[in-house]
Amino acid sequence: MDIELYYIEKGEGEPLIMLHGNGEDSSVFEKEISYFSKEYRVIAIDTRGHGNSPMGDEPFSLYQFAEDLKDFMDGHGIDKANILGFSDGGNIALIFASKYPERVIKLIANGANTKPSGMKFAAHAAIRMSYLWYSFMSAFSQKYIHKKMLMKLMLDEPNITREELENISAPTLVLVGTNDLIKEKESRYIQKTIPDSELVFVLGNHFIVKNNAKDYIYAVEHFLGKQKEE
Repeated sequence: MDIELYYIEKGEGEPLIMLHGNGEDSSVFEKEISYFSKEYRVIAIDTRGHGNSPMGDEPFSLYQFAEDLKDFMDGHGIDKANILGFSDGGNIALIFASKYPERVIKLIANGANTKPSGMKFAAHAAIRMSYLWYSFMSAFSQKYIHKKMLMKLMLDEPNITREELENISAPTLVLVGTNDLIKEKESRYIQKTIPDSELVFVLGNHFIVKNNAKDYIYAVEHFLGKQKEE
């Protein structure tokens, strides 16, 4: 393992791993951790180069983050887990579930996309402008270099193929906001391509995990509970 990832762990039971989005950390799941820890062993991880996790020496990419997740699970004796990923965390979850399908019990991909153009034009343009600004400012101050890397990650990745989506075998919930920055056709494409999956819209924008936690939690709980019954 290249680095030791920071994580929050709470509760007992079946593992439920939570992966945050670009530029965030595990605290984005504050309400979800509190709620789901009543029934699950919740583990919310800070991705490489985010929050309290170090950057390490390996490439700063979603595919490396997926390998970090495998290393984390191996290092903590977790054979299989439910995985909930938000935004870039959802992209990491898709990549991981495709490469290591046997390691995933159930998958929730929230606000995920398979390619940068899966974002709406305004969102993609804003990220590009931010990248250009941070690129300029990084010449004068080191503190902007990391922000530049975060923006570049969203401009370059993900690049998830149809074959990768088709290789996901875990029951999957594609979860998006009704006014998400991900294009609706992108979310529908992901759901239609993953064999055993369903699509649910929750009222709100891309950040329903924080802004509409009540409905968000209900959708996730319903999905996990329904799969248990089946």
